[in-house]
Amino acid sequence: MRKIVGIGETILDIIFKNGQPRAAVPGGSVFNGIVSLGRMGENVAMITETGNDKVGDIIVDFMKANHVSTEAVCRFNNGRSALSLAWLDDNNDADYQFYKDYPKARLEVEWPVIDADDIVMMGSYFVLNPVLRDKVLEFLTYAQERGAIIYYDFNFRKSHKDDALKLYAGILENMEFADIVRGSEEDFDNMFGKTDPDKIYKSEVEFYCKNMLCTSGGGNVRLITKNFNKSYDVEKIETVSTIGAGDNFNAGVVFGLIHQGVLKSDLDNLDEATWDKIVRCGIDFAAEVCTSFNNSVSMDFASKY
Repeated sequence: MRKIVGIGETILDIIFKNGQPRAAVPGGSVFNGIVSLGRMGENVAMITETGNDKVGDIIVDFMKANHVSTEAVCRFNNGRSALSLAWLDDNNDADYQFYKDYPKARLEVEWPVIDADDIVMMGSYFVLNPVLRDKVLEFLTYAQERGAIIYYDFNFRKSHKDDALKLYAGILENMEFADIVRGSEEDFDNMFGKTDPDKIYKSEVEFYCKNMLCTSGGGNVRLITKNFNKSYDVEKIETVSTIGAGDNFNAGVVFGLIHQGVLKSDLDNLDEATWDKIVRCGIDFAAEVCTSFNNSVSMDFASKY
């Protein structure tokens, strides 16, 4: 069974609505998608770090309960597990405050075994962070050499916009490793100062990676490959929380890749009909996660999909 390995942060999201806490849910951009894939019955593992404290226990127990391998989780003592406060607005979009206290020694783990056509999911500031960069590059080099499909979600937050120029070389390097990249219009604006997917593909992405997905909140999804360019309609739904929507779009795409039997060697010339099915999975997963305070798809969704 093909493996899906995520690399990224884990955090406890405390979600507020109208000034009151409504839920506390383990999260993290790649983590949310990996948990969904674990619930869908996929063979998943997560490379991450969390404190050797009660919050860390919640996160690790949550991973185990959702069939996510914890063998590559670094539990540190000299620091505390990360927390975020997520404040939902009237549209149920989140504004975040983060609380982090990491030790000097980071991500001291053995890499999971990667085989050809396994899928690696990476994204957000975690894989650009200068403190972690050498280890991230070591793992990505290993995964690429082993023939994995690498999926890169930019997830570039507004809080890092002023550092975009400094981080640009890392973004390009990550795209060079990637077989598929995904960004939202907001990500692209924060990184490149532009939002037009066609211009971004031509000027920023195409040289490094031939397959790009662009999402726009509740708007349409764009897919651009070297062979075709397509827009997919997204149905309007009533949201409870949009936290994890993009993360679960990624999970749906990866689920589609696995269940359509797509290998790394297929990606350069994947036909439109197969891409249609893959993108549909992404849209379905994203829509499902918006209907609750959970950061991942529900067990009920997983059992029926």
